[in-house]
Amino acid sequence: MEEEKHIQPPTYGNLVTILSIDGGGIRGIIPAVVLTFLESELQKNRPLFAAKDIQAFYMNHAPKIFPQQRGPFGRIMRIFRSLSGPSYDGKYLHEVVRKKLGITRLHQMLTDVVKNDKCNTMDALLSDICISTSAAPTYLPAHYFKTEDCHGNTKEFHLIDGGVAANNPALVAIGEVTKQIFKENPDFFPIKPMDYGRFLVISLGTGSAKFEANYNAQKARSWGVLGWLLGSGSTPLVDIFTQASADMVDIHISAVFKALHSEQNYLRIQDDTLQGTLSSVDVATKENMEKLASTGDALLKKPVSRANLETGHMVPAYHSTEMTNGEALKRFAKLLSDERRIRKARSPK
Repeated sequence: MEEEKHIQPPTYGNLVTILSIDGGGIRGIIPAVVLTFLESELQKNRPLFAAKDIQAFYMNHAPKIFPQQRGPFGRIMRIFRSLSGPSYDGKYLHEVVRKKLGITRLHQMLTDVVKNDKCNTMDALLSDICISTSAAPTYLPAHYFKTEDCHGNTKEFHLIDGGVAANNPALVAIGEVTKQIFKENPDFFPIKPMDYGRFLVISLGTGSAKFEANYNAQKARSWGVLGWLLGSGSTPLVDIFTQASADMVDIHISAVFKALHSEQNYLRIQDDTLQGTLSSVDVATKENMEKLASTGDALLKKPVSRANLETGHMVPAYHSTEMTNGEALKRFAKLLSDERRIRKARSPK
């Protein structure tokens, strides 16, 4: 018999709680460190894997997912490989993801992940979902799979990296909750669609390049197709649109929460000062991964920052008190624990 979920819906509590984590390839080590800290505050170890396992996964498997070619011919080989196909074949990634996740499907998640109905063609294997949303153009191959619902209806999927549409998925999550409220989903009644005072959102970034550190007009003015795909030893076109889309989501959410006087309910943790290989998505050397982990640790000690609505840059959120990201996560952990206790107390189950 399938195990019943024990997480109560928002209708029994006071808040709609959302956790959003950006895409970023190897830079996922940064939010992994932050998430481990949050989990330690919540002291929950019920999921199949704990947040502390994420960093170890990167350290153990990323070098095989993104094998690095060293020496003077490494860059030349990468250019030739990129001209004929993705930089990496993805075989090891597919193998390890299928081994870790087995036959677990979307509806078996402990909490809602946007769409997770059981008898639905969207109820795909988690392994297929993870492989698809990591299939960044030029880096990893596109992914195909097919699903079948309980009525025998089938659906084909031809997918690439989710970052193409929403590298920062926070707005997608908020939009999905709002959609369910409009549909009068009983899990969310009686929350009003625009009552952002009852939304609690944690958005974890994977870091981004320091402003103007990677690219400038002098470099880009002579780029053609190859330059935009392979310039400066990276993939400028992909880097720019993923970073831009993530930043725009943060700016839009910040503006909405500020306008509705609910800034304290939105926490964005992001480092926008990465330089060199730290801002890459595929440099999986031990040295670079350890530096990314250190960046995550340092980020917890930095002051809480918010997007400046004029410039888009991250600036300290508080002037009178220097609350750190770690301290803010402790506050959110307390709110989440209180919310869970309220939902359990009010639920008839």
